[in-house]
Amino acid sequence: MFGAFRPSMPSLGGLLWKNPWRLSSPRKNRVRMRLRAVDDVIATLQQSNIQCASLNRALAIPTESQMLPKDKYTTFSKHDRGFRKSVHKVPKWTRKTIRENPVGY
Repeated sequence: MFGAFRPSMPSLGGLLWKNPWRLSSPRKNRVRMRLRAVDDVIATLQQSNIQCASLNRALAIPTESQMLPKDKYTTFSKHDRGFRKSVHKVPKWTRKTIRENPVGY
């Protein structure tokens, strides 16, 4: 039991990190709060009259209130069925701004 071949969590019970296939309502709320926080930072930078390329790109993307629910909670994935994937399946999704999707998807 304590040797080189001791059982590990994945071999005992399946996946070690269980990731739900759909976002719960509290997680959706945190997604919206995160998007609003980013929008507030962009608005603050715009009011301070700072000019840079990254701010211009950030001003071109839609705000949280302008986004469709489909775009808030899913993102484009060429490998997924239906070409959409839940946003929480994207690696490091809380640190990325995933607001741009191809037109028509």
